[in-house]
Amino acid sequence: MSATFSTFASAVQGETAFTVLAVAKRLIASGKNIVELEVGDSPFPTSPEGFDGGIRALTEGQTHYGPSAGLPEFRSTAAEYVNQQYNLSVSADNIVVGPGAKVFEQFFCEAFVDSGDGVLVFSPHFPTYAANIHRRGGRMVISKLRASHDFRPSLDDVERFLTHDSKPKAIFLNSPHNPTGGVATLEDLEALASLIRGRNIAVFSDEPYDAMIWQGRHHTLLAQPGMFDQCVAAYTFSKSFSMSGWRLGYGVSSAATVEILTTLANTSLSCVPPFTQYAGIAAMLGDGAVRDERMADFRRKVTLLVTALNQLDDLSCMMPKGTFYVFPSVKVICNRYRITSHGLALFLLEAADDDYGVACLGGECFGEAGGGFLRLSCAEPDSRLQEAITFIGDAVKRVTRIEKYLESHPEYRLSSPYAAD
Repeated sequence: MSATFSTFASAVQGETAFTVLAVAKRLIASGKNIVELEVGDSPFPTSPEGFDGGIRALTEGQTHYGPSAGLPEFRSTAAEYVNQQYNLSVSADNIVVGPGAKVFEQFFCEAFVDSGDGVLVFSPHFPTYAANIHRRGGRMVISKLRASHDFRPSLDDVERFLTHDSKPKAIFLNSPHNPTGGVATLEDLEALASLIRGRNIAVFSDEPYDAMIWQGRHHTLLAQPGMFDQCVAAYTFSKSFSMSGWRLGYGVSSAATVEILTTLANTSLSCVPPFTQYAGIAAMLGDGAVRDERMADFRRKVTLLVTALNQLDDLSCMMPKGTFYVFPSVKVICNRYRITSHGLALFLLEAADDDYGVACLGGECFGEAGGGFLRLSCAEPDSRLQEAITFIGDAVKRVTRIEKYLESHPEYRLSSPYAAD
């Protein structure tokens, strides 16, 4: 008899993008032509400064343990970087290194969330938020992001959560937002800070797309008075510096919180490899020209996708304020064929054509609030992006194929129509 798995392990759900990625890679291996728009990974090579810095560190033997909080030179460089970028005033004591930004979801919950605590999450939301909240026995309280409000957080919902929840404790904030591309304005952050200031409320400010702002500039909740004591902001090198495989990020918070986060890192991952940190140092010390050039290219690609999608029948797509994703509404199409948007996404990948497919994500991958939308990344050459959109426009008219797909996959039948926003 095998030992039984824990209740948490039996119920936990991972990031669907990697599940779809696995299907796409299997189909590609079988010879099918797939345009991959499912995973939010930069198509560019690692920034030259970061690559050279990492290789140099390897040749110098930086391959042993390091401090759990991060190398002193990494922490000081990261502090200088965020000070320059966001007009903050932080020191190395406010920085803790991590293998990307995602791990700080877990550390944040371990630091602040107890069983039964309410955690407000703006949804659609990044899938692993739920796993990390439930890992601590927290309760997810959903605030639905709406296209009519530019997918910005609802301050009314925040106030309602603080006033009426039985045990409010934390808020997950993601701006620029994955998957919608919404961006919290400076006024939103000022109002949020005013609502929570002085309360026993902690905020996880997830900011991996801080360099991908297409209108205005990036603002962080940390810049608001008093928020260092109530906020953990998480950053990554994956997007800005195309270093997703290096697994490098950092958290910013008060020195007291950083000390707790360091202990949590110590007990789980020991340390981030020093050569990876030296790659990050070199990337941050670069002049930023390559990064800015690539961000401009992402902005152009996003515009290309939105323009092309809005020329298709029965699709509508807002121009995102940030990120390299677009989030078109396919509610009309899904309601017509009684197919979920997740089912539609898999149809486009697996069954719309025998030789060609497009890999993207259905909105349900980001919670129930994402139903009726698709998320597409722009991490492909322009010609492939245009090719993919043309294919989608044709594929959603292949009625017989859609009906046949639903017959073999009844789990993707839409039980009730998607409502308009």
